Amino acid sequence: MYTVTIDRDACDGVFACLVRDDRFVEDADGLAAIEVDDEHAIAATFDDDHRGDAEQAADACPLDAITVEDAETDAPPQTLEPTEAGR
Repeated sequence: MYTVTIDRDACDGVFACLVRDDRFVEDADGLAAIEVDDEHAIAATFDDDHRGDAEQAADACPLDAITVEDAETDAPPQTLEPTEAGR
């Protein structure tokens, strides 16, 4: 299991992550988010075989706004509030 986190204060919408991992999306505020169950999140834990994609997205981010870390438990995603997601 691993957790992907986006630092929204560091993200400026370069979107190098989007072409490396299709779970990354542009939200209504023009920043990156992680799509989880049709919601936009800033952190999510996964137990799948796409960790390499997430690590490539993190490596491609010129502002180091994405982290990928080991996770011991399956935490619920940290979704964006409707105002944060621009909805």
